[in-house]
Amino acid sequence: MSSRAQIAIQIGPEEWAHVYVHFDGYPSHMLPALAAWTPEAILAACELRQVRSDALECFDPPRPAQVFATPTCQFAHLYLWKDGQWVDASPRDHETR
Repeated sequence: MSSRAQIAIQIGPEEWAHVYVHFDGYPSHMLPALAAWTPEAILAACELRQVRSDALECFDPPRPAQVFATPTCQFAHLYLWKDGQWVDASPRDHETR
């Protein structure tokens, strides 16, 4: 089963581009893998099958990133670029999505 995720990157005052990640979206994999990538590289990928520290596996052709006014978790996991590093911003079980 896939562990889907989104990576939200702020591109404007109230604009967050959300890049879809199809599998291996759980924090113990994603945070170390994302550490190798800049927000610009993630945005350029548009839509990802998987993030690895040595490669971004992209869909071909990719769908463009969705843009929302705030970081929005539509899947199991959400990651943000904050203060120069990637952070897990996934809602916890007691929070609503």
